[in-house]
Amino acid sequence: MPDNTLTTQEYTSSYKPTWCPGCGNFGINAAVKNALVGLGIPTHQVVMIFGIGCFGNGSNFYANYVFHGIHGRTLPVASGIKLANHELTVIADAGDGDGYGEGGNHFIHTCRSNIDLTFIVHDNRMYSLTQGQLSPTAPKGFLTKSTPFGSLETPFNPLAVALINGATFVAQGFSSDIPHLTELIKKAISHRGFALLNILQVCVTFNKVNTEQWYKERIYKLETTQHDIKNYGQALTVALKQDDKLPIGVLYQIERPTYEDQLPQIKEQPLIKQKIDNVDISKSLEEYK
Repeated sequence: MPDNTLTTQEYTSSYKPTWCPGCGNFGINAAVKNALVGLGIPTHQVVMIFGIGCFGNGSNFYANYVFHGIHGRTLPVASGIKLANHELTVIADAGDGDGYGEGGNHFIHTCRSNIDLTFIVHDNRMYSLTQGQLSPTAPKGFLTKSTPFGSLETPFNPLAVALINGATFVAQGFSSDIPHLTELIKKAISHRGFALLNILQVCVTFNKVNTEQWYKERIYKLETTQHDIKNYGQALTVALKQDDKLPIGVLYQIERPTYEDQLPQIKEQPLIKQKIDNVDISKSLEEYK
């Protein structure tokens, strides 16, 4: 049963955030807590896995279970935790470089597995922790410390990649619109299956192009249009559209069996609750002698 007595304070640790004033991570942090409280999920039932990046410091600022992993490996850890105890709410927290660069291969295959977890990606188009290098989502021509003459590469499109590889929930949010982002996070967590939520966020220190005002002039909400979230072709068209408008909201959502649903080993109860006292592995060991 949902716990209706929860407050965001119960999800807040005693450590104070060390992000730059104005960083989009503050809005995302607030929205995640609002969503968890709104869903009434007790702290002991939530596990968050963080990768490497400015956002990764968030592992210190939540009071639920957290795991701070290595660069690009949030999804393998999150998948392992979910399979060990599929009754937990599992949230993988990554950056655009962490999740789509170093972790790009994991991202593709977790989409198609449809394991029941939420993938929140902080997308500021840069590697800000290392002081402003190019990330996979940066547009062509983007000037950074690692591309002083402009990026030569086509930007990575996480929404289209997720759709093409079988993700059953694909959405995009904006870090400065906390009420809207809160609702998107609630929908992503409530969805049974792999849920991608790419969050457009500002980096006030290193990204002087994609400012809050820049985003506000270009963002539009999909729910104010005739968009059908069950229409795959329509969702892909929106994801692939390259113009001066940026959609936020749910692009696509369908239901299909999750990875866990298809595992007879955990049909009755989670792995973590199963007894292994009387398991005899001697015959298996004999094969390796």
